[in-house]
Amino acid sequence: MTTTGGRLELPRRRSVTASGLLLTAVVVSGCAGTPSTGNTQTAPEVTAGQTAAPADLLDFTARTVTGATFDGRRLAGKPVVLWFWSPWCATCRAQAGWVSALADKYAGQVSVVGVGGLDESAAVRDYGATLRGFPQLDDAKGKIWTRFGVVVQSSYVVLDAAGRVQHQGYLDSDELDRRVAQLVG
Repeated sequence: MTTTGGRLELPRRRSVTASGLLLTAVVVSGCAGTPSTGNTQTAPEVTAGQTAAPADLLDFTARTVTGATFDGRRLAGKPVVLWFWSPWCATCRAQAGWVSALADKYAGQVSVVGVGGLDESAAVRDYGATLRGFPQLDDAKGKIWTRFGVVVQSSYVVLDAAGRVQHQGYLDSDELDRRVAQLVG
């Protein structure tokens, strides 16, 4: 601490640390309780009922947790469920089994893809490698999260076969299954 002209000034390092702690608290709080199923988060670029062509939203490439190249354009033409998760998130870990069961139930009718982020790439790869039954993307840099306007885990982006966003935000297992059943129904 120093005083300048009678003002108390904290070292810059402490304010950066405080900012980092605040950011961490905000991110962690997104996983700290039972999310509300009534809250749908949408970004201005991606909203429910959006009519953008699938080529626009799904025009991305990424690496899977195993290092393979994943082309988002291959998802076009049928409903898609993107599950945005973080390796340290207890809610995400609890959902992993039922998201896998959903992928099995609708195999061939709906594409389910996990998008890991909000952590270092090594942690995303390590946890993602434990998830089976559907592709897991390593999005530690947040490019896909940003593309779809996702700011908190555990979130879903559900697109219909025409590429329109039908939902963005948290869903419990029953509501996710109901929405997917409507899309294939």
